[in-house]
Amino acid sequence: MSNVKTLSPSSATIGRLAVIGLGLIGGSFAKGIRESGVCREVVGCDANPVTREQALPLGVVDRVTHSLAEAVQGADVILLAVPVLAMEAVLTELAALELGKAVLTDVGSTKGAVVKAVELAFGSVPKRFVPGHPIAGSEKSGIEAASSELFKRHKVILTPLDETSTEALTLTTALWQTLGADVEHMPLADHDEVLAATSHLPHLLAFSLVDTLAGRSENQDIFRYAAGGFRDFTRIAASDPVMWRDIFLANKNAVLRSLDAFTHDLDRLRNAIASDDANTLLGVFTRAKAAREHFSTILARRAYMEPMQTQVCNFIASPGGRVQGSIRVPGDKSISHRSIMLGSLAEGVTEVEGFLEGEDSLATLQAFRDMGVVIDGPHQGRVTINGVGLHGLQAPPGPLYVGNSGTSMRLLSGLLAGQMFDSVLMGDASLTKRPMGRVAKPLREMGARIDTADEGRPPLRIMGDSRLMGMDYTMPMASAQVKSCLLLAGLYAAGSTSVVEPAPTRDHTERMLKGFGYPVKVVGAKVTIEPGHKLRACKIDVPADISSAAFFMVAASIAEGSDLLLEHVGINPTRIGVINILRAMGGDLSLENEREVGGEPVADIRVRYAPLKGIEIPIDQVPLAIDEFPVLFVAAACAEGRTVLRGAEELRVKESDRIQVMADGLQALGIKAEPTHDGIIIDGGQIQGGQVDSHGDHRIAMSFSVASLRAAGDILITDCANVATSFPGFVSLASSVGIQVRSEENA
Repeated sequence: MSNVKTLSPSSATIGRLAVIGLGLIGGSFAKGIRESGVCREVVGCDANPVTREQALPLGVVDRVTHSLAEAVQGADVILLAVPVLAMEAVLTELAALELGKAVLTDVGSTKGAVVKAVELAFGSVPKRFVPGHPIAGSEKSGIEAASSELFKRHKVILTPLDETSTEALTLTTALWQTLGADVEHMPLADHDEVLAATSHLPHLLAFSLVDTLAGRSENQDIFRYAAGGFRDFTRIAASDPVMWRDIFLANKNAVLRSLDAFTHDLDRLRNAIASDDANTLLGVFTRAKAAREHFSTILARRAYMEPMQTQVCNFIASPGGRVQGSIRVPGDKSISHRSIMLGSLAEGVTEVEGFLEGEDSLATLQAFRDMGVVIDGPHQGRVTINGVGLHGLQAPPGPLYVGNSGTSMRLLSGLLAGQMFDSVLMGDASLTKRPMGRVAKPLREMGARIDTADEGRPPLRIMGDSRLMGMDYTMPMASAQVKSCLLLAGLYAAGSTSVVEPAPTRDHTERMLKGFGYPVKVVGAKVTIEPGHKLRACKIDVPADISSAAFFMVAASIAEGSDLLLEHVGINPTRIGVINILRAMGGDLSLENEREVGGEPVADIRVRYAPLKGIEIPIDQVPLAIDEFPVLFVAAACAEGRTVLRGAEELRVKESDRIQVMADGLQALGIKAEPTHDGIIIDGGQIQGGQVDSHGDHRIAMSFSVASLRAAGDILITDCANVATSFPGFVSLASSVGIQVRSEENA
């Protein structure tokens, strides 16, 4: 994605447009520009007399001619829409004409061949030539299929060269955007490789499949009983044969590379079927299904890559109400991440129940699929992982994209540091701003070779075949992610690896390693792991996430008349800071039906309304509630007196600077909140209505939704699209227990 530049809409007005070739693409461009009114005259040129006869009655052009010289005379823009192999003859004729300052552009689907033809005809590529390719079309062809709507909401890729005029590029971009197209820039060589894989190869397969089946003796029955999937896939075999012949020959090398890779993988599938290799088949099918869903989500919602630009989601939370009922919040995200990681490295089949199907956890799951692990699901929280053992991961085909998940990136960095292959970890715009030096530095001390961007930020480039050495590491700050990262690296290090914590942090990694049969030694604040052991597959029941439950704990604590039961919540001793702090503030929380599930303590938590009072939050509780502080700040705003937090500087480097963002939001709602370098001072008072900016931080957005229960007016919370990252279904679940919050989305 770093080689592609998306452009914002623009506008243009020109005098004369000349379109050479009035087929589906050229005719649609001409008709759309003519109807838009941005051009005084549209002139069409086509060698086919029947096409020329149809052009005027169909409203495609203002004037039509068979003469290239006549068509381009006085043109401001010339669009070449002839077959790629016919381009050379047209360009040779154009090169002999006086074109003035006309911008020359094309619609060929192979850019390398077109640019070579331009260079051959003109001697060098003119500065006012802009190579282009609309990713739009139809199985129908010819001028009679031309539509001014053809390019709406479709991509148009422009592949400008170093010498391309900025003015020409801007004008060409604006004309396509006039037709409703989404215009992007891409290097020419990348374009031909990408299109060979995504467009040319599928067309080749469709043509070949239909031709093969049509030649079989039972062809009538084959086509008579073909289902929708066959029709959908083979629809493109009805495309223009001459055009596609030219495309395959013009982009021969890139097409052959894609075809060779596909043939290799197809042979592997054939061998798997012949040898009854069910695991290989399941691996290919689950990876393909997941990848299709994964990338469809990205392309449809841009949930990972460009949430700020393509989707605006705001919450409107109304005051009043009380919280009642019995609910189970989604599964624990931390445990969901680790279940995929350790299940993949185990020997045997690991079954997971209660897996959190949020974007962060799914990003981890996809990363391991990309490294060759066969994973079935998730289906209603159930995941089956066919482990490959500690040394069975394969090099991913490209960068591992983990979206907004800091947990995925930090834990994977430790695991990948011990692999034999190179890897790259990438994230979305938000994650790219977050520091990764805290894991990169100790991993380098262990012998890992890791490159980061400026100031230790993603992407992380991790070189394989590093010789990791175990070490004793005293963490400068409490961080479960850093601790887990180093323990995972320790699985591959020579000698023991020990991590000493300055304060207790969540111990899910240690507990789960033990659950998988891997010995871990814990003595006080020191955790030690040694290499040479194996992980054995097991069953995991993921408890409900206490971080997600925290929003409802505070909601029931501050809304008079509330009585809420939160079911099957994980109460790991390293995670219960939110319970301890609320109780210290006077909250009424009781644990019922306490039990242990898969090595993790679980309970039902009953919360009733109780007047809260401000406190000095004990320093030893800070790491136990680090993710829950945004909503605890809301509790402090509703409490009588002053609440003081210190020793929480880590909050400044989360998805947002949570200290500053929460202080700004509380102040906007009439609460006195003073941020400090490592905490905040909040004086309880009456929350007013108003507008707050979540800065794309899901926990901020959900916390201010809870604040509405005690507000004097509506609270508008902006930039809430990332709530789905942490807590899918939050709005509907909150509404079901009495929190009056709704979302408003605008694409």
